[in-house]
Amino acid sequence: MIESEVRSYCRSWPVTFDRATGSRIFDENGQGYLDFFAGAGALNYGHNNPILKQAVIDYIQRDGVTHSLDMQTVAKRDFLETFVDTVLAPRELDYKVMFPGPAGANAVEAALKLARKVTGRESIINFTNAFHGMTLGALSVTGNSLKRGGAGVPLVHATPMPFDNYLDGLTPDFMLFERLLKDSGSGLNEPAAVIVETVQGEGGINVASVEWLRSLSELCRRQGILLIVDDVQMGCGRTGPFFSFEAAGIKPDIVCLSKSIGGYGLPLGLTLLRPELDVWEPGEHNGTFRGINPAFVASTEALKTYWSDDTLEKSTLAKGEQVGRALTDLALAYPEVALKAKGRGLARGLQFTDGDIAGKVCRAAFDRGLLMETSGPDGEVAKITPPLTVTDAELEEGLAIVDDAVAATLGGPR
Repeated sequence: MIESEVRSYCRSWPVTFDRATGSRIFDENGQGYLDFFAGAGALNYGHNNPILKQAVIDYIQRDGVTHSLDMQTVAKRDFLETFVDTVLAPRELDYKVMFPGPAGANAVEAALKLARKVTGRESIINFTNAFHGMTLGALSVTGNSLKRGGAGVPLVHATPMPFDNYLDGLTPDFMLFERLLKDSGSGLNEPAAVIVETVQGEGGINVASVEWLRSLSELCRRQGILLIVDDVQMGCGRTGPFFSFEAAGIKPDIVCLSKSIGGYGLPLGLTLLRPELDVWEPGEHNGTFRGINPAFVASTEALKTYWSDDTLEKSTLAKGEQVGRALTDLALAYPEVALKAKGRGLARGLQFTDGDIAGKVCRAAFDRGLLMETSGPDGEVAKITPPLTVTDAELEEGLAIVDDAVAATLGGPR
């Protein structure tokens, strides 16, 4: 096998995929699978979405610029104008848009770097079970010990704090954080920023309550700490609204986007920042692949098609409730196993007592024609993240497979 041992997803799904459309992906023998993985959140509009595909084909056919670094192009201009008109302006969000590179980790690295430059401080506050990427800066604010261990060097200048519901449920939120901030003997360096996911996808579909997020935002404001929301996986409508933090009514200082902002599964990353934070010198942060124009084209078409009104948002919320009810029913059907339904919007999960059981459920689902992955520190959560464009019939079909996979693994309800 010429490919590195680092490969992972192909171990869970040991077939060779060949084509895909909508919510289905097919192997080279024509066997179809419902996709409740959706590129780890990069395919919110499904595989080969025909509207987005046509826009990209037309652009390529007319010899539109493909690679442009940060040069001005028609495709980039169209994207920026559409992003402002359909996303920022309707939400009264005043952000500058930075293209830091093609991946979520690029967006996070730029956010951390900028926060330190603006404040003159080094320390970043992150949260337990967070995941922000695999590059060194992003790893320093990631919780997973396996991923952190791959860094090969000490990961410094970051301090983890308890995420919502991490403790006993009785300890007041942010009591430890506030105490450390106020105590001159705590040893906590004055933070430049706090970075947070409103729903921790890789961390186990852990949902921060709107009250917790509001309290965090207010704490940052009082203490002069920048608030960074990593919306790489949960943005672009995954939780319902375009941004996952909208339900809390907060306005972060910096927002990280990638994955489905590229529309078609094409690489694109954005770091959004309040205008007064835009203290970069020209070229101070750059990279070769900041201007992938087919991604601009696909993203522009996705924004016009799906975010000019609230149809997709309402659909996602309704489908999310449907998945939530199905998972809750599953949990109630196996009281002796202590299952837990988790999530918001179409970011859902069923938590098992350990990763071995969750892994068996996902394998059983695959054998029945459904792609799911596990998440959580021990892989104990079976994660459900279908395309937002999944049909009602496909959703029912997939949930029936999940039900059957759980029954096959646990032996059926008693």
